Amino acid sequence: MSAAGPVPLLLVGLHGHGRSHLRSLLPLAKAGTVHLAGVCDRVPPVPGDDLEGHGPVPFFDDLPTALKRTGARVTVLVTPIHTHLPLALTVLEHGSHVLLEKPTTATLAELDRLVEAVDAAGLACQVGFQSLGSAAVDAVRALIAEGAVGRVRGIGGSGAWKRTSAYYARAPWAGRRRLDGREVVDGAVTNPFAHATATALALTGEGAHAPSDIELDLYRAHPIESDDTSAVRLTTAGGTTVALAVTLCAPDSAPPVLVVHGERGRIELEYTLDRVTVHRPGRAPLTTTHPRRHLVADLVDHLRHGTPLLVPPAATRGFVHVVEAVRTGPDPAPIGLEHQRVWEEDGAVHRTVHGVSDLVARAAESLSLFRELDVPWARTNPEVGP
Repeated sequence: MSAAGPVPLLLVGLHGHGRSHLRSLLPLAKAGTVHLAGVCDRVPPVPGDDLEGHGPVPFFDDLPTALKRTGARVTVLVTPIHTHLPLALTVLEHGSHVLLEKPTTATLAELDRLVEAVDAAGLACQVGFQSLGSAAVDAVRALIAEGAVGRVRGIGGSGAWKRTSAYYARAPWAGRRRLDGREVVDGAVTNPFAHATATALALTGEGAHAPSDIELDLYRAHPIESDDTSAVRLTTAGGTTVALAVTLCAPDSAPPVLVVHGERGRIELEYTLDRVTVHRPGRAPLTTTHPRRHLVADLVDHLRHGTPLLVPPAATRGFVHVVEAVRTGPDPAPIGLEHQRVWEEDGAVHRTVHGVSDLVARAAESLSLFRELDVPWARTNPEVGP
């Protein structure tokens, strides 16, 4: 690809999370890195919509037509999980490189098919784990390598966000394990907090490898199919324990945190803020904030200069193994109303689980599952993934 001129780009998925992509693409368009050649969705933009500052842009409701008419060299897919593989295959068949939103695919078999198709097409695919574009990940890995906190005992992660019934009403696939015969696997572990798992695995250097063991502890307070309050503990092939506890039923949202537990201190990574804090006995905490590489810019550099991609599909294999474990595991257990606070506000139902923000922090600190912490709504039967 010539280094001259902006790269024509097609955005597929205009609404919802697609709007944040439009906003993040605007600086790249102004810098001449890309040119938004078109947008594609089943639902057109409203009249007068300036598409988050991009102005008038050709609209298409059919992907093959959009690819042909725009001549897109890069296509950004911001679509439902169960459409990732078929739409990515369509994009590759039309000769366009692709940035595919996370989670990569809904199954391991789909991931294998995607990797095969990318290799056969001789094209590039980047997966939209934005946190893996952060220099904070390399900073934490460097601290681990230099022994800043001694031998690593494990990595814990906690996430507490507030999501109402409106979150699940926004799309037919939201909160579903399956839809119309297709695997979806949209749950707290696999979608909103997918970055926690992928980033934790990146810190161990084993994001491309299957964990040797996966334990699940999945629950739901909302009347949905998937999990909204869950813990997962895995052991990497290299023997590192990673334990993550997350909820969408917190009274308030807070930045999620990954903690590297060392024998002589701890390293905290707030991956949505690119912020690293090192805690060591007898020293004041040291906090640093790091730059983040835009994954589309990284993809364009790969096309122009051959630099390695930050997040090719194969690099997400460890994460997709967790998705597969959730997909094939038992349905999440319901959390009884006696353990919730439920109220209506602004036309939406709010649900919070009593004490859940403290609980996820405690699980991450102790590398535990909920059922190991004497939680009244936690079931006792173990669930182990492949």
